[in-house]
Amino acid sequence: MYIFTEGEVTEPEYIDIILKHGTPATPGRSVDHHFENENAVGKHRKPYAMVKDAVITLRKVQREAKDAGLTTDDWNYPQVWVLFDRDDHLNILEARQLADKHGIKIAYSHPCFELWRLLHYTNYTSSFGGVCGDANSRLRSRPGFAATYGRNIRTVSEQQSKHMREDQVLSTDKDQRRYKDARKYAKAINARVETANPEKWDPFTDVWSFVEEGLLLSGY
Repeated sequence: MYIFTEGEVTEPEYIDIILKHGTPATPGRSVDHHFENENAVGKHRKPYAMVKDAVITLRKVQREAKDAGLTTDDWNYPQVWVLFDRDDHLNILEARQLADKHGIKIAYSHPCFELWRLLHYTNYTSSFGGVCGDANSRLRSRPGFAATYGRNIRTVSEQQSKHMREDQVLSTDKDQRRYKDARKYAKAINARVETANPEKWDPFTDVWSFVEEGLLLSGY
């Protein structure tokens, strides 16, 4: 799997954590993942530019897969995913259309990835008005999130909260309720979308599809 992430810190740390501790949907199957834009800066971390770069990567890895004798029916046939947020980016719709055209997988959050993190603590259904800072503030104010720092949440800066800690996402019970609840809440808010324009899907997140279809996990 080849992954492009808008965030330089949060998403890669999240992916590393859940791959380390998550439960494979099929025992014995694991994902070899590569962060394709690890050193990217500026416009190359914006949605449309990332999708364009992802198309180039997909063409390359598909040629390599063909040379190796793999077909699209093989479970380990390479996938290319792009994770990005609404934030205040332009060309969100165009980025998704380009991805659909070329077979690039998308995990999209509106207003930002912090919504997905917030759903691990509570069911949130109201609009954020496109403001990611509001989602981040609500995340930092959750008692369970604050407890992961072992100190008063007011001493934790927004920059610090971008770093992922294992106990912020991993379930504390064997039924993996934290992930399952976040997935349930996300699917419910996504079902309320009333427009074809993803720039207006507020709130929205389908990161769970990346977890299950991309990383091949059933939970964590």
